Amino acid sequence: MSTPTLTTIALATLLGCGALVAQDARPARGAAPAGQQAAPIPGISGGPGAMPFAQVKARMEAERPAVEARHAELLAQRYDLSDRKAPGVTMTGGKAVQAGPRARLKAGTTWDSLAALSPAEVREKDLLPEGFLPLPHANHPEGGMLFPKSHIDEVLKQTGRDLQRFDLGFDVPEHFLPDFPQPIFLTTRPDLGDVSHGKLVTLSNFYELFAGILNPKQLEGLRLLLTPFPQQQFNATDERRSALPSQGVACLDCHANGHTNGANHLVGDIRPQEFRHRIETPSLRGVFIQRLFGSQRALKSVEDFTEFEQRAAYFDGDPVAAAKKGVNILDRGSQVHAMAEFQELLDFPPAPKLGLDGRLDPALAGEQELRGQALFFGKADCAGCHPAPYYTDNSMHDLRTERFYAPRTIAGHTMVGDGKIKTFPLRGIKDSPPYLHDGRLLTLADTVEFFNLVTGVKLTQDEKADLLAFLCCL
Repeated sequence: MSTPTLTTIALATLLGCGALVAQDARPARGAAPAGQQAAPIPGISGGPGAMPFAQVKARMEAERPAVEARHAELLAQRYDLSDRKAPGVTMTGGKAVQAGPRARLKAGTTWDSLAALSPAEVREKDLLPEGFLPLPHANHPEGGMLFPKSHIDEVLKQTGRDLQRFDLGFDVPEHFLPDFPQPIFLTTRPDLGDVSHGKLVTLSNFYELFAGILNPKQLEGLRLLLTPFPQQQFNATDERRSALPSQGVACLDCHANGHTNGANHLVGDIRPQEFRHRIETPSLRGVFIQRLFGSQRALKSVEDFTEFEQRAAYFDGDPVAAAKKGVNILDRGSQVHAMAEFQELLDFPPAPKLGLDGRLDPALAGEQELRGQALFFGKADCAGCHPAPYYTDNSMHDLRTERFYAPRTIAGHTMVGDGKIKTFPLRGIKDSPPYLHDGRLLTLADTVEFFNLVTGVKLTQDEKADLLAFLCCL
């Protein structure tokens, strides 16, 4: 069996409190970490000990600046958050790719000196960059779906639906997120190129954009993917985090234009709260070749995933909350199947330098890109988990990241390792920042450094640059 490789599950596909690190210190269940707000009291009308919604909203709005400031301090401590573009490298839609690893090294270390140490030495000396630790939710004790401002603003403009939470804003700077709006490519009509025409697809424009391109069943599937349904934070009850009663969230609010916009939340299948992982929205591009879905990859088809999202993931895996807030039960034979059929039309972006086998065409690729490909399939052993042509093995791997750090609780998130993680496809990888399942790796360069350390392949700085050049061709 091959070792997990340099770019294994480099997505995610589908992202605090400054230096508040308590080694091996877990708060009691339901308690907040030292110096952080307590978990809010739900405002359930008529429930025992309930706090009225207006009071919950006023309290959380008052606490929001301090909550956001603490998380901003954590991000600034972990990362260089400046807008530093990679010269001449853009995403498919034209947005600049961010340059350089952004995780901050511990004092006295370099990337080469860190990679020269054994996992035990890194752990014993506490030298793992904090940006390589799991990334907490912007308010981990509270959790819930968070959407980037660009998406919130466009949905509000087009449809009048407001996805802004009154208690919390999005945390990752816009320049570390994918193109917006995201291009859309269809397996059925590659001749059309980007069928979004630079627009965010919503209920307001989907028919205009797709009528005559999709058949009636696919068009209905797209309509359902764009239809908002009640969700844990966005619903019509008092137990919500939107200022007004909300229609809810649509599948393509997170998977915007069938890709990803960096929206994040906490996985619904882990308890207690402090052990729940932050999860970045993975891209739906290339769903047609994937075989594992869901935060723990327990779902084996996109139909399973579509149905599960509505029944469970929208409500943090809580069927009681789902029943109370308005769960949408989809019909498997018609609605789910139509939604899945549209999702399976979503193609990867064009990669003009790749040949029929998914590898570089020597007549089109540069010397650095060809050297990077040789590393990918050779010394770096990336292809052990990311074989061509789609660069995934449709499996899961445990990187055993706990070898590099002692368990700790930061900003309400207890970190004990990542466990088994899905191997995401690397086709179109430059379009999908930030990376790893929780978005802790802000750039592709961070991803290369992370896997260089975790897998122990010991690439030189020149080799890392060559590998990055190849990844940007995929």
